[in-house]
This record gives sequence, structure tokens and C-alpha cells, in this order.
Amino acid sequence: MGIITVKNLYKIFGNRKDKAFEMLDKEASKEEILDKTGCTVAINNASFDIQEQEIFVIMGLSGSGKSTVLRCLNRLIEPTKGEVLINGKDILKVDKEELLQLRRSEMSMVFQHFGLFPHRTVSSNVEYGLEIGGMEKPKRKELAYQALGRVGLKGYEESMPDELSGGMQQRVGLARALANDPKVLLMDEAFSALDPLIRAQMQDELLDLQAEMHKTIVFITHDLDEALKLGDRIAIMKDGMIVQIGTPEEILTEPSGDYVRSFVQNVDRTKVITASSIMRKPPTIIVPKDGPKVAARKMEKVGVSTLYVIDKDRKLIGIVRIDDVIKLQKGNSKDLESIIIKDVTLTAPDTPLSDLLAPALMNQWPIAVLDEKGTLVGIVDRASIIAEVGDNYGTDTTSINTLDDLSNNLESTTETE
Repeated sequence: MGIITVKNLYKIFGNRKDKAFEMLDKEASKEEILDKTGCTVAINNASFDIQEQEIFVIMGLSGSGKSTVLRCLNRLIEPTKGEVLINGKDILKVDKEELLQLRRSEMSMVFQHFGLFPHRTVSSNVEYGLEIGGMEKPKRKELAYQALGRVGLKGYEESMPDELSGGMQQRVGLARALANDPKVLLMDEAFSALDPLIRAQMQDELLDLQAEMHKTIVFITHDLDEALKLGDRIAIMKDGMIVQIGTPEEILTEPSGDYVRSFVQNVDRTKVITASSIMRKPPTIIVPKDGPKVAARKMEKVGVSTLYVIDKDRKLIGIVRIDDVIKLQKGNSKDLESIIIKDVTLTAPDTPLSDLLAPALMNQWPIAVLDEKGTLVGIVDRASIIAEVGDNYGTDTTSINTLDDLSNNLESTTETE
């Protein structure tokens, strides 16, 4: 169970809810229910878990129910039916006082349109929630300044909101949400009112903050690129229903149906698909245990001309080539370490393919994929990367060997389109 668990959640607006539920049981559409009952089905049997410290993105088109789901998590909107568990406690069953305390201490919300008080200073805006919670002024002022420093607004604490740009005002809203150090941050299309460049910058800053603060974040957006960039997992909604939940890579590579497929068809997959998805197990030998005889035997058996050399902890040392191994054997030498080539291109499992294409084309050997401990977990070869790029752009990649080949190929495809 996650820090947030939603079970069979429904929200129906209107007076004939019983009739609407009867029609839902018979799989009537949202439009049919509205036509015959006057009720709007905003959420239809939504269930999901959100893990601690993950960014969980809920996305969909206008009217899909995504913002209604978010507001049900803190009961700004009262669900019609279902459960919303925060740390195992169903918040639909708590009284108003307990709910108020939950909102003050456990979760905070960042809105699309900032919601700043124009007559209050920046720091006073950030203090507001702490103030109504009864915190003494010196302490809340200290926390407000700390929060503003985290979001890059040090020096603007006593400015007025109208003296700040849109991006800076949204930073104030984010600082206000962070001031009470909540475990859960609810963000409702928080960046959609910003210009594209400022929006991209705020996305980067949110990821930087998350790396530092490790909050649980529920982020609402209608923008797939934003969802793919921010989300550890993404829930896609349509007509009040969740149609797929998955990692960005799963959403792109395994769309659950035509609706999700239509969302992702124009996305540059190379910016989301990572090394881990196309890497393969490398042929390896272990030093000092293995020598040239073992290396030659393994190359012959596996049918390769290079082997990756690792130590007993699977830490990468380098590679050896068949030609060098043969020379070593002819010289009756067993010093395998003398022929290890250590100039190997390295990458992490989560590196996007767009960052791997140039190194793959410029290097003779596959790229070695190392985890955070430096352990060799796989290799990514040129052919796999180029094939994925070809799938993304619809190009013929059979004759691509250099960056110039790839550039020419993509240009000709673009001109044809």
C-alpha cells in the first residue's frame, strides 16, 4: 500500500445519483447518463496507489476528471463513493477538525493561478497557512524565508506580488505550499499558465527540489510532454476513468489502447526511451580469475570478437579484443590485464536514447551501462539505438553508420512528409 491509496472512487454531480449508478452498472456512457439523468460523472471507479516520494502525474484532456480526482484527495470536493486512504486512514471518514489538521500538516496544494494576496508581501503570502494555523510570527517568518530560499526567491521576501513575473509568482505559490514541510504536495496544472520557456524552467526546478526534498507529489496536467518529463508514473484519464497507469516508458512503448496510442503517436520516443529498455546482457570475463585461454574459448562459444572485463563485484574494468587475445596466447603470456582497453563509453540505465545516439555512432564498441554502484548491468549497441530512432521517425536505418548518414536520412524523411 502506498502513502495514498484510492479505491473505487466516484464523483457524480447532480441530484439523480442512484439512477446514474444504475446506468453505470449497465456500462452506459458519460453522455448517455448526462442526457437521461442530468448527472455528470466526473470520476468513474478510479483506483490507484501512490508511493512515498514519487511524482505521480494524472493527465487527460479537459473534462477527463483529473482535477476532480486531485481535489478529492484533500476533500476540497467530496467524493460520492469510494475510499481515499492517506497513510492507511480513510479521510472520507474523518471529522472536519481532523481534516483541517490533515490539510495543514500532511499535504499542501499549488494552484494554476497562483492565488496570491495582492496586499500582502511575498513572505506574508508564504506565511499565511502557518498564520491561520496559529504559529507565532517569528517562527513562521523564519520558515517563510527558508521556503522562499529553496525556490530561488532569496532577496524578494518583502516585495509585493505585482512586482514579480508570472514564474516568480508561481514560485511564491510553491514556497507557500512547502512552508509547513508537507509530506504530500498536490499540484493542479501548476505551470500551465506560464510561458513555454518559463514553464520548462519551473519543471526543471521542481525536479531539482524533489531531488533535495523527496516529497510525494501528485501533479495534474493536460500536457503529455510535461507528464513524461516529471512523472515517475503517469495515470491517463478519459471520461472520468483511468485508462492506463505506467512509467513514461511503459506509456510510450505499451499503450493500452487507441486512446492512449493517439496521445503518444507524435512524441519523440528517443527522449523518453532509456538505455535500460534496449540494453542486452554483455559477454564478460572476470579478472584475475580468467586468462587469455578462457577469453578465447568464450569468444568462440558466444560468437563475439570482444569481451567486457569485470572484477568479482561486476565492476567494469574494460574490454579485450580477439586479435589481442590471440597475440597474447602466441606469446605464451597469461597477463590478460596488459591488453585491456579501458577507454569505454559509459552511461546510466536511465539515460535517454537521444543522448546516446552520437556516442554510439562515434565509438567502435557498444556503450557500457553501469548502475549507481558502478556495476555493469548491460550494453547498448549502435544497431539497437539506430533501430529505435528509425521507429521513432519512420526512417530506413539499414545503411546508417555515421552521424552524417543519420542526418541525411532524417532530412529526406522530413522532406517526404
